[in-house]
Order: sequence, then structure tokens, then C-alpha cells
Amino acid sequence: MQRRFFLQSSISGLALGALDATALMREMAPKEYKVALIGCGWYGKSDLFRLIQVAPVRVVGLCDVDKNHLEEARALIKERSPLSKPRLFDDHQKMLKETQPEIVLIGTPDHWHALTCIDSIKAGAHVYVQKPISVDVIEGEAMVAAARKYNRTVQVGLQRRSTPHLLDAKRNILDAGLLGKIRHVEMCCYYHMRNSSRPDPKPIPEFLNYDRWTGPAPLRVYDNDPHRGWWRAFREYGNGIMGDMCVHMFDSVRWLLQLGWPQKISSTGGIFMDKDAASNIADTQTAVFEYPELNCVWQHRTWGTPVNPDYPWAFTIYGEKGTLWASTTRYDFYPEGKGDVIHGDVLYEREKYPEDVTERMIELHCAPATRGQMVDFLQAIEEKRKPVADIHEAHISTASCILANLSMDLGRPLVYDPATMTVKGDVQATALLKRSYRNGYTHPEPGII
Repeated sequence: MQRRFFLQSSISGLALGALDATALMREMAPKEYKVALIGCGWYGKSDLFRLIQVAPVRVVGLCDVDKNHLEEARALIKERSPLSKPRLFDDHQKMLKETQPEIVLIGTPDHWHALTCIDSIKAGAHVYVQKPISVDVIEGEAMVAAARKYNRTVQVGLQRRSTPHLLDAKRNILDAGLLGKIRHVEMCCYYHMRNSSRPDPKPIPEFLNYDRWTGPAPLRVYDNDPHRGWWRAFREYGNGIMGDMCVHMFDSVRWLLQLGWPQKISSTGGIFMDKDAASNIADTQTAVFEYPELNCVWQHRTWGTPVNPDYPWAFTIYGEKGTLWASTTRYDFYPEGKGDVIHGDVLYEREKYPEDVTERMIELHCAPATRGQMVDFLQAIEEKRKPVADIHEAHISTASCILANLSMDLGRPLVYDPATMTVKGDVQATALLKRSYRNGYTHPEPGII
């Protein structure tokens, strides 16, 4: 059965973030949307199922270059949305033309985000696209330009902005002024998540159109199932742990502290520990995002132990009156001097949404946040306003992480000017804001969307 809920008010709803997520919604019986999904793997299906839980939708199309993904998604949708009869496609442009969805969810690998998002916008759909929005800076600028030109709502899967316990921390710690002046932020990820294997080339399986999967990216020799973990190990398809994990924490900090573009970005790092793997993403990296009287410092290591075992993927905000540690599962505020520690935990909704418990590969701690993100997305469409994780905000967070990688590669700080879409005083870095596409694919341009 589909649940038909909407937030009573986005603003008032966010202020009540510590409460059970269902307390933020009321039954409204809104319109039924025609929905399509591009990228039917792990997170694509997860996002679709969270949308099905909070609104009446009819799934009209599924697109993937992996036949197994398509069949699995169709079978699961039959269980979760019995009235939906989605058609299956391996070409997203054909699906958009023939099914004319009102909403498109994009769960592809990062290197396909820009083209599928822009094509969906131009086809008239509102879009929910996963983070990071792009693999180069100019792709992101083009996505923002397309959303604005065609007046489409684009929400991004930076769901920390809808995470109940972080909303609670925002209200009770930051908005209450308990931190005082904030002058330093640290962000980190110490998960051992970089693939350490070096497989031999393999035959391409018949169920996978590997050429189409590669799309605009460079064509690597097929050596492993590219889904989920493997593609994330390569800069050809994404931006490593900076683009995958830092983007969440940095976006959270920007949202909480109301920060825009950094004034300067610098980064150092590389493959320091695991030199035998095929992976070409950094296993050790530090980045500094500079603001007036405030540095936001990122560090990741895919080896060793975390600085704080309770916060292996987290951010820490340092204020004159105290310190806030926060992650996807908890937060702790430590006051300077006398005062009580304030603790908050992740919200689970197993009883309200029992299907969460049996869903394969679900991130249970993310489910309430994604539901809230979907509700905000739908309400933003109805109210013709920007959603909480609007494409422009997501572009700032994504592009900043991409620029950090470029700084690491070039060995110098970078200052990005969004007005001119250039790196100030750096012709070489500016040229790297737009990477080359493979033959047969055209890189989107902000001025000619």
C-alpha cells in the first residue's frame, strides 16, 4: 500500500526535525505523478522505494544498461507498487520520449549524472539526482543552467539536510547559539572503502551493455562487475572519496553554517599506502575550504584507525562556547566549561515502515532522511519553490570537492570564480574544469543548454 503524506510546511517541518518523521507529515491525497528511474541498481531502487512510501506515484519507465538490474527492479516494483506497469529501456532518451514522466529519479554512476539530468529536464520532468551531481565543474554549471532555463525542480540526494537528528542539532545547538562564534570545522572519513584488488581482464557478460555503461567516460578494459563498489575506485567515473563522502559532510556544514562558495581551496594527498591496487583514487587526502575567519578541513584515510571511533565519518564544528560532533547516526555537543553534554541519536522508522527491515542493502539510518527529502521535493514542485537540496546548492558542494582534487593534482591552491566559471589567474586549472568526453557524446555547456 502506498502512503500519501506531505510535510505540513517545509520550514516548520524542518524545525521539528527531532520528532518522528511521520509527525512532520499529514495525509493529503496529492496528485499521482508519473515517475521514471534511470539507473536501477542499489541506490536508484532505494530512492524510488522511499518515494513510493510517501506519495502516490505510478512508475512508467525503468532504464538501465544491465538487464538483471531491470528485471530485479520490475519484480520489486510489482510488490511495492502493484498498480505500476513500468516499461523497460536501455536508452534513457528513448524512455523519456515514449513514457513522458513528470518526475525522473537518477541513480546512475556519477559520470552519467549530467547528461541524464539535463535530458530529463529538457523533456519536461522534475528531477531527483544522486550526489555528487557531476564529475567536472562545467557539467554542474550546465545542470544548474538547465534547471533554471526550463523552470524544473531539481532535488539532490544530499539528504543530511533532511536527517531528523541533524535537524534537531541545528535547532537545539546551532540556532540556539550554544556554540557561540564558530572559527574552525573538521570533516573526515576513515572507512576502509577503497577497493584493493587488481583483477585480470574478463569477458563482458551478455546481460551488460558495457559500452553504453561507460558512456561519456574513458573506456577501460572490462575487469570486474562495475556496479556499486568497483566504479567508485576510478577517477574515470567519479571523484574518489572526496566526491563520494566529503560532499555529504561539506554540504552538511555549509547548510548548518549558511556558507556559500569557498574563497580558496587547497588539497594534498595521493596513493600513499595501497600502491598495488588497480584503483587510482587517493587513499590519503587532506583538503582545506577557506572562508573568512573559518577553515573547513577535510581528511580521509582508507587505512588505519579513525581519530574518534564513535565518529569515523563525521564533521566537528568548533565554537568558542563548545564543540559539536555529528555524523549520519548521532551527535554530541560538549560545552566549554560547565554544562551538560547534549546527545542525539538517529531516528529509525521500522514500525511505521516495516518493509524497510526486509529491503536488501537498505541503509536504515538514511531511510527517514530520504523520505523527508522526497517529501520536500514533491512539495517544492507543488509550491514552485527551490527544494532544500536545490541543484545550485549541490553544485557548490560538488564543485568544491572536484576543485579540491584538482588542487591535489596540480599542487597549488585554487580560487574559483562562479561568475566567469574560471579559476582566477590559472589557465591550466581552468582548462581542467571541463574534461573531454568520449567520441559520440557531447559535453553540456551552460550557455547552450
